[in-house]
Amino acid sequence: MSHARLPSLWLLAPSSIVITIDPFYLSRFLMLDPQDTEAFVNLHKAQPIRRQTVITCIGTLKKNMADEDAVSCLVICTESKDVYILDPEAFTILSKMSVPSAPTQMDVTGQFDVEFRITVACRNGNIYILRRDSPKPKYCIELSSHPVGLVRMGKSVVVGCAQETLQGFTQKGKKLWTACLPAPVTTMGVMDLPTRGFQAVLVGLANCEVHLYRDKNLISTIKTPDVVTSICFGRYGREDGTLIMTTKGGGLIVKILKRTAVFDDRDSAPGPPLAQSIRLNIPKKTKLYVDQTMRERENAVAMHRAFQMDLSRLRLAAARAYVKALESSLTPMSSSLSEPLKMNAVVQGLGPSFKLTLNIQNTAACRPVMNLAISFLYDESLYSMRTAFFKIPLLVPGLNYPIDTFVECLSDKGISDIIKVGSACVGPRGG
Repeated sequence: MSHARLPSLWLLAPSSIVITIDPFYLSRFLMLDPQDTEAFVNLHKAQPIRRQTVITCIGTLKKNMADEDAVSCLVICTESKDVYILDPEAFTILSKMSVPSAPTQMDVTGQFDVEFRITVACRNGNIYILRRDSPKPKYCIELSSHPVGLVRMGKSVVVGCAQETLQGFTQKGKKLWTACLPAPVTTMGVMDLPTRGFQAVLVGLANCEVHLYRDKNLISTIKTPDVVTSICFGRYGREDGTLIMTTKGGGLIVKILKRTAVFDDRDSAPGPPLAQSIRLNIPKKTKLYVDQTMRERENAVAMHRAFQMDLSRLRLAAARAYVKALESSLTPMSSSLSEPLKMNAVVQGLGPSFKLTLNIQNTAACRPVMNLAISFLYDESLYSMRTAFFKIPLLVPGLNYPIDTFVECLSDKGISDIIKVGSACVGPRGG
């Protein structure tokens, strides 16, 4: 096996022989008295250099059968970034794989002689997926925060992250969904009921709760007297659905699932309803649709030119209408930079009395308008206006200022005329 280089101490002995010392012996060597160093070197100079590693997590992998009592291989992850699969009888190394960082959590599925996947969460914050006959990771899942929990549910991988989120991924590392949690994750487990065809994820939280999720949907919440540190669901005695939990204070909690229990999805997270995620039954492509698609594909250039021509005509018509509106003062806007105003009038009533509301708005970016006066010009033989002159207060940019007045029609012959609105500055301008 090839290993990374190890630090060592090189000494020049009196007989001109170079000796290397393992780091373990180096610390002992430096603590010796000067008169004992030569004897220590002579004692250990012939021993080979060895690297001792530490096991970080352990799992099991079925050998060649998926039965519950079938023979399983031992899967070991070490601090030296290696993953070993050991023979269950002779404890020899059947397979060795490596990952870029030291593993912290692991989930194993499949059979060694057929096909298997080992999902490893590493200390660098990434998740790697190892497959049969591949010494290096096949896929990599990069997370925004470090994983604190890892379980496999069916063909998806569910990861609990340090930023209080629960994320689902495919076997190839594609992100499926994200669920926000109310507290940090302390432990995770799988709830599997083969008799009902039900699978869900149990998530222990730091707020003394255990949440049950199916995909991103919260199904149930369990209150506990203390923070749950480990969790396991399975057969216990005669009961197939037993949940066993250990707490931070050393307690043991056992809960048995009722045979009449019903699990209903309820999405507690804000956002679109569950019905929105249901795929629609899209009808098949008709012959008319296919013919239309072929026509668009063959005449793409001509259709694009026609679209651009129609768009140019629309812009020209809009510009002409805008100029006409400005000339007829139907939507008056001031063109003066010193008094950037926008006004529009609204008439309410059936007659002969009307309510006239004039809305004034300062369109400047940050410059107020002061000392402004508004006057109404009309034919006094046709109309009578209660108030025809207004002195406007300071106009703050962006706000709408309504001015109300009442108009009475004096003619009974149905004659109408235009009422004009004029604005003028009666003092020093604002700036």
